[in-house]
Amino acid sequence: MSAVCAPTPQGTGSVPTSGSLPRGFVARLAAETKSCDGGTTLIGTTTGRLVHLRAEAAQALDGRRVEVVDGVTAALARLLLDRDLAHPSWDRPGVDDEVRDVTVVVPVRDRALQLARLLEALPAGIATIVVDDGSLDEVATARLAREFGARLVRHPSSRGPAAARNSGLRQVTTPYAVFVDSDVVPVPGWLGSLRRHFDDPRVGLVAPRVLGIEQADGATWLHRYEAVRSSLDLGATPAAVHPHGRVAYLPSAALMVRCTAYGSGFDESLHVAEDVDLVWRTHEAGWRVRYEPAALVRHEHRTDVSHWLSRKAFYGTGAALLAARHGEAVAPMVLAPWTAALTVVLLAQRRWSLPVAAVICALTTLRISRRLSRSSRPVATAATLTAVGAVATLHQTASALTRHYWPLAVAAALVSRRARRALLVAAVADGLLDHRRTKPDLDPLRYLAARRLDDLGYGTGVWLGAFRGRSAGALRPALRGFDFRH
Repeated sequence: MSAVCAPTPQGTGSVPTSGSLPRGFVARLAAETKSCDGGTTLIGTTTGRLVHLRAEAAQALDGRRVEVVDGVTAALARLLLDRDLAHPSWDRPGVDDEVRDVTVVVPVRDRALQLARLLEALPAGIATIVVDDGSLDEVATARLAREFGARLVRHPSSRGPAAARNSGLRQVTTPYAVFVDSDVVPVPGWLGSLRRHFDDPRVGLVAPRVLGIEQADGATWLHRYEAVRSSLDLGATPAAVHPHGRVAYLPSAALMVRCTAYGSGFDESLHVAEDVDLVWRTHEAGWRVRYEPAALVRHEHRTDVSHWLSRKAFYGTGAALLAARHGEAVAPMVLAPWTAALTVVLLAQRRWSLPVAAVICALTTLRISRRLSRSSRPVATAATLTAVGAVATLHQTASALTRHYWPLAVAAALVSRRARRALLVAAVADGLLDHRRTKPDLDPLRYLAARRLDDLGYGTGVWLGAFRGRSAGALRPALRGFDFRH
């Protein structure tokens, strides 16, 4: 049988023109979606998205869910999914044994013990391809593939994880494939929870939540920090994935793909951020990309501080490569004119800063309200959208000061009392609020220190990548000209 998942030179495959959701498909409003005007206005309180519904569509919402039973409900579900206001929903957990049209692709270089653990955890009978990317002990890898009934593909020398994944996909004959790194341990239900997302014909990629492998008593502070703040763990809330979204990327530690959306596959010239690049190219081609935390896998996180920091810096170097390919998608800050003004005014820390900030927010609320003629409460709705934007602005400013722009922030703090105060408030407030949100098994002081080390490592990598690439693209803010998104 010929491969159906082989990378193609022309790029990512085309999205189905109809994209009709099947009968019985359910979309449920996201927890952060607010219903106003008797259900005819929906606001994404973390995204700034706003949708006005006709009375017929509003009535089709059964509480906070819509089930596809006809053309109206199909169109409504599609609208809510595409605007990040709702997520797919199911009444029962995913069942791995029901999945028969997915092939597991495992890129590996040595790591025999981890590979054996992974293959043992896969559902019985699932098609599996092991890609040996130049292992020194090729005999051990071949023996394990044979023992667990997996097909073996071998690179005589290491070509990198991107090439290994592409080589594996060339051998796939099922309509879907899932990449799983050798140091990952799937949790039962993961495969079924991922596969059912492809009932939506416009979904091209979906990934599970990646948690650390549970540690016995005596876990270090870094174990405990990584348990809630790993770069691979994207949180407990489902999300549509796109640049500058609440979830902006998916890690390739575990990633399911629709073969017709795979296109040219991973960019084999990239040895960092190749997964982010694939996700963004898939999104740019018009496919939907989703994050599903109900599907769980566990991963061996790094627990040596020096290795952890160097890995964070390595990830940071990928920002320059992404900026060269995707431009503003990698921008550390996204600002509209009013949020840019709000940022400058608050950072100025003058006596007039708070009054001027209040005036900016009031004028923005007035401006937005004039564009909400279909709302019965335009001022209240506009105030909600302005508050969403203001809070997001404060958050991204604090994050930028302590992460992407920390060298500039530290340099300014050496000569300016106001800069020192801004940096200190940003560093402490960001860390403590994050501690409250993540609820780690770690006291606030050590969590705060770990958070700042995390940002220090990543930010250093961003600057190193910018220096190597002779480009400030990864450090340049993006300016947008609208207040909210319909």
